[in-house]
Amino acid sequence: MKDKAELPEIGKISADAFNKLIFPRLGADRPEVIVGPRHGVDVGIVEIGNKAVAMTSDPVFIVPEYGLERAAWFAIHILASDVVTSGLPPAYLSIDLNLPLSMTTDELTKIWTTIDSECKKMGMAIVCGHTARYDNCNYPMVGGATVIAVGDINEYVTPGFCREGDRIIITKGPAIEAAGIFATMFPKYIAKNYGPEFSHKAQDLFYKMSVVEDAMIAAKIGVRDDGVSAMHDATECGVYGGIFEIAQASGLGARIDVSKIVFEDCVREICNLFKIDPYKSISEGTLIVTCRDHMADALTSTLKEAGIKASVVGELVSAKHGLLAVEGKQEKKLEHPQIDPFWRAFYDALQNYRRMEFSNGA
Repeated sequence: MKDKAELPEIGKISADAFNKLIFPRLGADRPEVIVGPRHGVDVGIVEIGNKAVAMTSDPVFIVPEYGLERAAWFAIHILASDVVTSGLPPAYLSIDLNLPLSMTTDELTKIWTTIDSECKKMGMAIVCGHTARYDNCNYPMVGGATVIAVGDINEYVTPGFCREGDRIIITKGPAIEAAGIFATMFPKYIAKNYGPEFSHKAQDLFYKMSVVEDAMIAAKIGVRDDGVSAMHDATECGVYGGIFEIAQASGLGARIDVSKIVFEDCVREICNLFKIDPYKSISEGTLIVTCRDHMADALTSTLKEAGIKASVVGELVSAKHGLLAVEGKQEKKLEHPQIDPFWRAFYDALQNYRRMEFSNGA
């Protein structure tokens, strides 16, 4: 069937599947919903009185191999990183924990203590939830959560505020999450190829896998015509996927200069080692910002003062020009990667590691 939506082998569904399966069936129409579900938009926004209420939902993603405290840090920052792309600070958390039977009281204590601590740092209250252990529940998906942010009605941003000429700014650069996870999971393999010092340094990438600070700094310089028009967390399919999505969601085109995209230390080498394209690889921690031209330099300067790498890499253009990426002297069409190369590379590396571990070769 031509109109049948195909689900991916792994990872998020495609824009085509979303548009065919999900988007036509969104429950009741309510006038206070001012930003509803859209592919490539991280939050929904509801107008209540004179307030904008932004919300987003995600799995509670706990990977014990990271170490429970680090895993819990990452889990809560994944949740908060989407909602802050609205430009509003996270305020409330509703969390459902469907825990594996193997989880102990001590393990839950470590996870929950970290979640509580990070929520306090962000000013986010935990207002409701559900916690239980069940058969057939397992890591890493141990539940789901909704994060809510609140602000004045004129304080939020969304791709609808984008305009031709808005500058595209990228923080930290590509493949932050891919490189951070590889560095955390396979430090011996990385040390074998690049040395112990490199491997130790690469593990610092883990705590860059959040855009909470990036987005809150960006929003403070001004929003809409005073600065930031939209923000997007470059998760699956990475920088290329994120730029494609924010342009499509805004109804505009984009032109970027790939050479201007910043990189964190160790990322290129790790991507080369695991044979993945950094620009197409999952990158939680990389914030894509569109900003009015007159505030772009101020924003990159402010981010750099906070210790966050950032650069202006291009601009939004008329949709008739499409999406273009300049690499050296060549200009090519920028397409959505569709399939993130990280997942296959990660599972292959995990299988190889387990085989080596079994044979005492790790």
